[in-house]
Amino acid sequence: MTAEHTTADWEERVAAAWATFDDYAEADAADFRAVIDALVAELPADSPVGPFEQACAWDSTGHSDKAVPLYQEALARGLDGYRGRRTKIQLSSSLRNIGQPEEGVKLLTPELDAPSDELDDAVRATLALCLANLGREREGLSLALGALAPHLPRYQRSMANYARLLVEPEE
Repeated sequence: MTAEHTTADWEERVAAAWATFDDYAEADAADFRAVIDALVAELPADSPVGPFEQACAWDSTGHSDKAVPLYQEALARGLDGYRGRRTKIQLSSSLRNIGQPEEGVKLLTPELDAPSDELDDAVRATLALCLANLGREREGLSLALGALAPHLPRYQRSMANYARLLVEPEE
C-alpha cells in the first residue's frame, strides 16, 4: 500500500467503478454507493482515501449533505495532493449546495495561490459559484472570465483585462 493506503490494482478498480457510474439509474444510487463502500472496506480504517471516495459517491448521487462530513473527515485525516485539492473543490461545491457558500469561499480562496495544476479552472469555477451565492457576482464573473481567457482562440489579453477590471478600478 502507498502513503494513501492504496495499490495500483485498487486504484484501477475504483476507476472502473466510476466508469460505470452513468450505467446506474437514479433508483440504483444505493447500489453504486455499495460498490464504492466495498472498495473502501479494503482500505485501512484510518485511510483518508476512504471517506473521500464515499463522499464522492454520496455527492454524485445527489446527497451533498451526506458528502460534506466525509470530505471533512478525509481532509482531517490528512488527504493532500491531487485528491486533497479535489476534496476542497468538491467540499466547497457541496457546502454551497447545502447553503454554506461562505465556507466554500474560505476553503477555496487559498487554492488560488496553490501550485498550478489541471484543477485550477475547477477551483475558479466553484469559487465563482460560491461568490455568486453570496451576492458577489462581479468577483465570481471575474474568476470565471479569468479562467476562460487562456482557452480562447483569440482575445485572451482583452478577456483577462476585462476580468481584472470587474474587481479592480481602471487606473
